[in-house]
Amino acid sequence: MSSADTCDVAIVGGGMVGVSLALALAQAWPQKRRIVLLESFPLPDAKPDFAAAYSPSFDARSTALSYSSCLIYQQLGIWEQLRERACPIARIHVSDRGRFGHALLEAQECDWPALGYVIENAWLGNILIQSLHQQGRVELISPARVTDARIDGSGMALELADGEQLHAQLLIVADGAQSGLRESLGIDTDTRSYDQQAVIANIGHALPHGGCAWERFTRNGPLALLPLLADSAAPHRSALVWTLPPLEAERMTAASEADFLQALQQTFGYRLGRLQRLGERASYPLNLVQAKEQVRSGLVVIGNAAHALHPVAGQGFNLALRDVARLVDVLGGGEMQGEDFASLTALQRYANAQRRDQQRTVEFSDRLPGLFMRPEAALGALRDVGLLGLDLIPALRREFVQQTAGTAASAEYRRVQP
Repeated sequence: MSSADTCDVAIVGGGMVGVSLALALAQAWPQKRRIVLLESFPLPDAKPDFAAAYSPSFDARSTALSYSSCLIYQQLGIWEQLRERACPIARIHVSDRGRFGHALLEAQECDWPALGYVIENAWLGNILIQSLHQQGRVELISPARVTDARIDGSGMALELADGEQLHAQLLIVADGAQSGLRESLGIDTDTRSYDQQAVIANIGHALPHGGCAWERFTRNGPLALLPLLADSAAPHRSALVWTLPPLEAERMTAASEADFLQALQQTFGYRLGRLQRLGERASYPLNLVQAKEQVRSGLVVIGNAAHALHPVAGQGFNLALRDVARLVDVLGGGEMQGEDFASLTALQRYANAQRRDQQRTVEFSDRLPGLFMRPEAALGALRDVGLLGLDLIPALRREFVQQTAGTAASAEYRRVQP
């Protein structure tokens, strides 16, 4: 890369959102457009035999893909590969610990093959990056740390840590919730701590999960067990996301395997039989982070850099993918009409089009845990009524499922089925 290098689009951040965006842009845009992806960590090299050599791990971290996300990846032509290591969610059981209200949401009621899929991050990330290598449209620059960005004529000038410069007509910031580039651009955030931590680990259990995801609300916060494919170490396993107060999270992270499983069994119950194995644990603090600006002339902030959510119902990554699909749709439409795709007018059209989906998803993820943590008897009775209504009224269930699956946000996601 020369000191006066230029491109049409520079994507900063080579995580799953950034790579998904690069794939989608490269598919939608004409060959004449130069797309560059920069990542501060080394990205994997091209490995045509990756899928054949892949070996799943009991401790592999995973992501729950909503139905709309599967449709997006199908439109990108990579869903069939992803599905090889994806565990379908046939149903979701929602309950409120200590109360009788519960609801069962099923894929067959929506005439879908699954409500979503749980997929190991190592598989998802590598399929994405190998697809990018195979496509050959996007230039990958890594490791490359962007230290500064500023308006420069008709675009953005990027300064790299090695002294190189890159001029981009459009800069897309996708480097995560703690985005240093967002901060350097002077984009403030609204940040609020939930005073909770998420403890994550994989759990081996005696009974098969049958494709069921469990969402159990407790006074400390939600607890989710998401179905995973079997591996050589455990025929039955699920991914745990357990929301706890900070001190309790620290205690459970440091507890012995036996003590951890006993506490989890007491909280969750025996729906999966005896909990038998605990994988590597990790925990992280939970905050709601929202960028006060997502677009400027020549600039878009996307993914966790734009909005980092509470993990309840697994909405964060799926919302980011819908943002990606909407952005590419808007940019592609402007390109066909000869519009300046990096203009504030074009980018504001994207922000306006996606605003309702973002607001609805953020509010849902933000309010739901607090609603179930409140101990008032009257609220508990209302929660029981709400869950029973969800369980008994098919139309209400279908509407709720479509909202959480992201299909209500955009009709085009329903054109094809994975």
